[in-house]
Amino acid sequence: MKIVRLEVFVIGDGPEIDPDKGGIEPLACIRIHTDAGLSGLSEVFRVPPGVVQATVGDAHTHFGRLLIGQEITHPERLWQHMWDAFMHTNRRGWEIIILGALDVAIWDVYGQKMNQPVWKLLSGAQRGPFQSTVGSAVEVVPYCTLVSDVWGGEPMFTQQVARAETLAALGYLAFKVEPMMSTPRDVVELTRRCRKAIGDDLTLMVDVGYLFNDVPTAVRVCQQLEEFNIAFFETPFPVDTPEPYAKLAAKTNIPLAMGEHGVTRWEFLDMMDRGGVSVVQPYMTTCGGLTEAKRIVELALARGAQVCPGNWSTQILGAASVHLAAYSPITPFIEFAPAEVFESPLRRELQNAGFPVINGAIALPDCAGIGYQLPPDILDRFRI
Repeated sequence: MKIVRLEVFVIGDGPEIDPDKGGIEPLACIRIHTDAGLSGLSEVFRVPPGVVQATVGDAHTHFGRLLIGQEITHPERLWQHMWDAFMHTNRRGWEIIILGALDVAIWDVYGQKMNQPVWKLLSGAQRGPFQSTVGSAVEVVPYCTLVSDVWGGEPMFTQQVARAETLAALGYLAFKVEPMMSTPRDVVELTRRCRKAIGDDLTLMVDVGYLFNDVPTAVRVCQQLEEFNIAFFETPFPVDTPEPYAKLAAKTNIPLAMGEHGVTRWEFLDMMDRGGVSVVQPYMTTCGGLTEAKRIVELALARGAQVCPGNWSTQILGAASVHLAAYSPITPFIEFAPAEVFESPLRRELQNAGFPVINGAIALPDCAGIGYQLPPDILDRFRI
C-alpha cells in the first residue's frame, strides 16, 4: 500500500466567534490517500494554514516529495524517513508539527490496513494488574479546560465556576481552571471557589499560562494552593529555560506541568531532567506525532513522571490523544475542550462526531485506525 496523494483543507468558525469563547480559528487538516483506497486524517494545530498548504501537497512540495510513492510498511519507518531528511534544517518548530500531523494520519491508515485500533498497535494497554484498582475498567478520563471570555476578578470567577458546575452536572470528573492574566490573589481565589463548587471528590488542576517571571511569587501562590488538593500547576513560567521550574518544584508538593508547545522528545526530556517537571503535556501533532509521543511516554515512565496530553483544539486531535492514553500506563487524564460550555458551532459538531464521554470517561476505541470520521456536511459548512 503506497501513498498517492496528500490533501490539505482548512476549517474554522469564522471571525464572528471569538477564540476566547471557544471559537476555532482557521485550522489546517491533512488527509493522506493511498492506492488501496484508505485515507488517514489529522489536524495541524497552531501552524498557519498557509504554511501547511505550501509544504504539503504534490510531489513538488516539501513533504510531498518525501511521502508520495512511499509504501506504508510501518509509521515509524516513515517518521524516520522524514526526520532524517531534516538533518540540515532546525528539526524544531512548524516543520516538526507538520511531520507530527502526517505521522498521526499515517498511523490512522496503518491501523485500517491492520484492521486494529491504533492503541493496540502502539503495544496495547500497558497498565499492570498491581497498578490498577480491583474491578476498575481501563478507560480514558478527560479533564475539562475552563477558558474564560474575560480575565481577572469577579467576571472570571463567576464564569469559570459556573462552567465547572455545568460540566460536573453532566458527569465530567476533572476540571482545569485558567486564571490567566490575573493577580496572584485572583489565582488563589478562583481555585478556592472552584474547589468549593465541585467538592472534594473531583479532580482540579490550575493553569496560569506563563504568568510569572520570578520564583518567589510562584512559591507563595503554590503554598496557598496546596490546601486545595491540586493535581498539577501548569506553566507558571515561560518555557525558554527550565531552571525556574526546578527551583519551584523543590519548594512545593504540587506537581508542575508544561509541554503544550513542546516539539520532539528532547524538549520533554529537558523539562523533566533539568526542570523537575513531573507532568508533561504533549499535543499529539505538535510533539512530532504518535510515534514521538510514545517515546515521550517511555522517557517519562523511566522518570516516574506522568503524561497528560494537551488539547486546546478539536476532537480530531483529541481522538489521537485517546489512543495514546489507552496505551500509556502513566496517563490519568487527557485535556478536553468541552463544547457544552463554549459558543463554537464547529467545536460542538466535531465533538459530537468524536468518541463519546459517558459518565466522565471515554471507552477504549474498538474501530480500526484512529477511528475519527469527519462528516462531509461539517466540511461543507465550515470549510475556509
